Amino acid sequence: MKKVKFEVLGMTCSSCSSHVDRAVSKIHGVKKVNVNLLSNSMIVEYDENITNENDIIKSVVDAGYDARVFSDNKKVEKEDRIEENIKSMKKRLIVSICFLIPLMYIAMYHMFYEWFGIPIPQIITSIFHGERNAINFSFTQFLLLLPIIYVNRNYFIIGFKKLFKGSPNMDSLIALGSGAAILYGIFAIYMIGMGLGNSNMALIKNYMGDIYLESAGTILTLITLGKYLETKSKGKTNEAIKKLINLAPKTVTVIRDEKEIEIEVKDIVLNDIIVVKPGSSIAVDGVLIEGATSVDQSAITGESIPIDKNIGDSVISGTINKNGYFKMRATKIGEDTTLSQIIKLVEEASNSKAPISKLADRVSLVFVPVVIAIAIISAIVWLVLGQSFEFALTTAISILVISCPCALGLATPVAIMVGTGKAAENGILIKSAESLELLEKVDIVVLDKTGTITKGKLKVDKILSYIDETEFLKIAGTLESKSEHPLSFAILEKVKEDKIDLYNIKEFSVVPGRGLMGKINGELYLGGNLKFMAENNIEIDGSINESDNTMLYFANSNKIIGIISVTDIIKEDSKIAIEKLKGQEIDIYMITGDNKNVAGSVAKKVGIKNIISDVLPQDKEIEVKKLQNMGKCVAFVGDGINDSPALVRADVGIAIGNGTDIAIESADVVLVKNSLLDVVTAKLLSKSVIKNIKMNLFWAFFYNALFIPVAAGVFYLNFGLRLNPMFGAAAMSLSSVCVVTNALRLKRFKVNYMEEKEMENNKKIIYIDGMQCNHCKMSVEKALSEIDGIRSAIVNLENKEAVIELSKNVEDKEIEDKIENIGFKVKEIK
Repeated sequence: MKKVKFEVLGMTCSSCSSHVDRAVSKIHGVKKVNVNLLSNSMIVEYDENITNENDIIKSVVDAGYDARVFSDNKKVEKEDRIEENIKSMKKRLIVSICFLIPLMYIAMYHMFYEWFGIPIPQIITSIFHGERNAINFSFTQFLLLLPIIYVNRNYFIIGFKKLFKGSPNMDSLIALGSGAAILYGIFAIYMIGMGLGNSNMALIKNYMGDIYLESAGTILTLITLGKYLETKSKGKTNEAIKKLINLAPKTVTVIRDEKEIEIEVKDIVLNDIIVVKPGSSIAVDGVLIEGATSVDQSAITGESIPIDKNIGDSVISGTINKNGYFKMRATKIGEDTTLSQIIKLVEEASNSKAPISKLADRVSLVFVPVVIAIAIISAIVWLVLGQSFEFALTTAISILVISCPCALGLATPVAIMVGTGKAAENGILIKSAESLELLEKVDIVVLDKTGTITKGKLKVDKILSYIDETEFLKIAGTLESKSEHPLSFAILEKVKEDKIDLYNIKEFSVVPGRGLMGKINGELYLGGNLKFMAENNIEIDGSINESDNTMLYFANSNKIIGIISVTDIIKEDSKIAIEKLKGQEIDIYMITGDNKNVAGSVAKKVGIKNIISDVLPQDKEIEVKKLQNMGKCVAFVGDGINDSPALVRADVGIAIGNGTDIAIESADVVLVKNSLLDVVTAKLLSKSVIKNIKMNLFWAFFYNALFIPVAAGVFYLNFGLRLNPMFGAAAMSLSSVCVVTNALRLKRFKVNYMEEKEMENNKKIIYIDGMQCNHCKMSVEKALSEIDGIRSAIVNLENKEAVIELSKNVEDKEIEDKIENIGFKVKEIK
């Protein structure tokens, strides 16, 4: 299957996008079509062995529109077209207003006098007043209307073209409504001429009162005003993508033939050596090869503090070099850079269609033909009921103008575009509108442990040595120095921290899944898990308590020499994020390949009760499916590499990464920052976007449901209520502007977790052994409250923990001594 993006020209309303969608969907070999009215684009997934781009373009042209393949290299041209479109609409609006003002004055000068007391100049009365000047009065209005018609001619060209092709759209309604008023005005001028020729003053007076040319001018001008405001607002929805595009510099300095030369970014080749000066943006992804600096990565990862970079460190496109001069080697260029991938994801999400929009699409497909039918039937009914032709015509024009389905077509895409752009600003890449909608429905979040809840960086927690501790660490470090296992890195980090020199090792070997062995100073030493010790007949002291952490046992050929407890560091934000997700009535599950004790220890620290442990990576997908079979909408959050099957299986797969190592293929949502708080942000943003879409759709449907009956004159007989075509045009334009403006409110979406972080930093959790009853609880709380610096202490007997709130820093040793003095044992202080 091949996926191609097309630019579609000529779409003006949701009816247009529905017609294009239906035309392309009929092509044999087309699997999926996604038409976006807001960006005038279309993404088509098709079998290239059956059909091709030319067939797709032909089907769009046959439907009455123009199409061409969209080039990613022409983003700047696209931005220019948007600006050009705004300028064109502004010019049309200015011309329309300049001619509408005298047109309205000539048509309604007597009303201005009656309503506001504005005096009528003598020249006006001498040229336009009375039946004798009826031709002057009507024909001058026609002449003033011509420039308005000319600058807004596209409504008529496109509208009638679509009407004759059997796919009427918004322009068709405008063309029919204003066109009918214009034709009636021309007819009125002829009738006035006949009246003058036959000295029939009654005929002249009858048609002078209802020429309707000013109504046609007002309709076209007000709709153009609405389209101008709408176009300007739509331009703002693209601001996130504009900002991303502008992050990359246009030119860079590279070293070629030992000379510094300036070239355009598009001319960079792999392995080019690029010179980056202080304050410059980094154009492509690369590796630092000379110098040192700090880099502002906030635009890409959201990190507020600049990150120090040294030789060998990677740098990301779109970030800013703060203060150092350095050279880098380009490792990713063009569309492969992190910035390009992010822009691509945001654009695809903006152009995708949420399931909630399908209702609007189905309605739009039949809406315009139904409106035309209602207008014709209403006119006929009023004629049958004995009303004048002018009354019936006004009713039909009002229905046509008030019913333009602009708001309906804009309700979903503007909110999606603003929402996905806002997500990108927060370091959250949402791949499709469907994912954004599903996020709002999620009621279970499954969290992978390692690298998601924890940092995935192991550290030595406790050491129990039966020989000299330094000697024990020297032997353990020597054994682990030849291993690539993550547990080995934790021990070697401890050895490095304590500045311990290692021995030489001989006859080293690894027993997969068990441990390792080797000779040090001629003596055999072993290191590994309990099973490995048992297999080598090494007895473990039964008095050693089983730890919640991962235990590594070390022995010589005869007996145990020591035990090292290794733990994974929990991320600072994990507990806050989990509490906030639970606050949204979401069930949290933790899934891990670790044993029950290790999993339980981590789960307790972050407040998770649902634990799925001892699970192989390939079986995580099965566990997710089990939860889905319970009728739940499940989001899976993992590192996106070994969790790919589970990410694909979940309703929403969320990959958590560090900005460069992200699982774009498997996940529906990619979190650029390495923080679970972004899951909370994504959920809240999704809720805001879907709420906004529902609000837009409600008002779009409600607007048409309310005003079409009014325009048709349903309330005229009983209440005398009618809708003037001019007010109908104003209301129609206003509805579109309101929908876009409502969606732009999403730009104010903001989350701030600093307060929660500060509160969390002022708290400590103490895990205590030995508490059995309320008397124990009260004793511990009393003892802790006596320590200077502890504001409050709350003991949870079930979890065997005490949560203390600090007013100032208190050393862990002081807390531990206080508790042990009253007969309890402190397991850990977090």
